[in-house]
Amino acid sequence: MAVPAYYTRGETVMYYAVRVFVALVLLFLISPILAVMPLSFNSESFFTYPMPGFSLKWYEDFFFNPRWSGAVKMSFLVAIATTILATALGTLAALGLARANFPAKATIMAILISPMIVPVIISAVGMFKFYAAMDLVGTRLGIILAHTALATPFVVITVTATLSSFDKTLMRAGASCGAAPHTVFFKVVMPLILPGMISGALFAFVTSFDEVIVVLFLASPEDRTLPLQMFSGIREMISPTITAAATVLVLISTAMLITLEMLRRRAERLRGVAPS
Repeated sequence: MAVPAYYTRGETVMYYAVRVFVALVLLFLISPILAVMPLSFNSESFFTYPMPGFSLKWYEDFFFNPRWSGAVKMSFLVAIATTILATALGTLAALGLARANFPAKATIMAILISPMIVPVIISAVGMFKFYAAMDLVGTRLGIILAHTALATPFVVITVTATLSSFDKTLMRAGASCGAAPHTVFFKVVMPLILPGMISGALFAFVTSFDEVIVVLFLASPEDRTLPLQMFSGIREMISPTITAAATVLVLISTAMLITLEMLRRRAERLRGVAPS
């Protein structure tokens, strides 16, 4: 974007200074990632530069070693189940909170988003005590339920934000035409709030896929997720396979961010706003 013609010399300097500062901050934030990713192609098991050679053996170990491949499968299983549950529960909660006459709306909203505020270690201890009484510690169901509790607030917030711009007269119009409430939801409401639901689902997936603290408390020795496997590998024996796993996670997160941006632009187009 060019500098506006009416800018003074001082405003022009400030214009470029802000952009240089933002670029430096961005470089500072992504530099650890940029440093780790090339090491995943190192031919030797050392985290040093310059690399003695190029090799894909750490990616081969990541994808074909039963310990790592099993952890990836476990992470996807838990994350997908968590996404389905969190999206369903979060959407229902957001629909209820969007009603103007909903009682104690502020209190319930504060309770729903509390897992985002409370430190994860405190939530993990509480979940361990609660699930231990229900014999869910060491089970996949316990991990899924715990991750659902952590991920649901993200769905609630994104769907609530989408509903804030939703024209509620469309629901009354559908009801006046004789449509049942579930028909109005699936035919009228859901297509319009779908970008918000998908955004919340992506946040729920990433929250579950990257979580390690709760899994440390609830997982059995056989059920290792990918973050737990990486954490254990760092404590027990540092291997460049961890850098390969980190690179794969970065690529997945980048794909998620691109998808979220595309959904945001689509939602703006549906509202008649020019994408920024």
